[in-house]
Amino acid sequence: MKARVFVSFKTTVLDPQGATICNALHGLGYPAVADVRQGKFFDISVGDNVSREQAQKDIEVIAHEVLANPVIEEYRVEILE
Repeated sequence: MKARVFVSFKTTVLDPQGATICNALHGLGYPAVADVRQGKFFDISVGDNVSREQAQKDIEVIAHEVLANPVIEEYRVEILE
């Protein structure tokens, strides 16, 4: 089973890298791009002997405690298989 965790800044937190990407896209001729928010994702493989429910719980804890800083970031967990 695989899970994917998406982590990005909360909408209330400034994203200077996203702003830089947005400005670069404007310079490349894409003026319609209004905003860019950058983020990251993690693909995590879970052993076959773990139930889907337990994997979901474990990955949620890992995302909250290890992969994201809940003060400034939000995350989303998807179980892929």
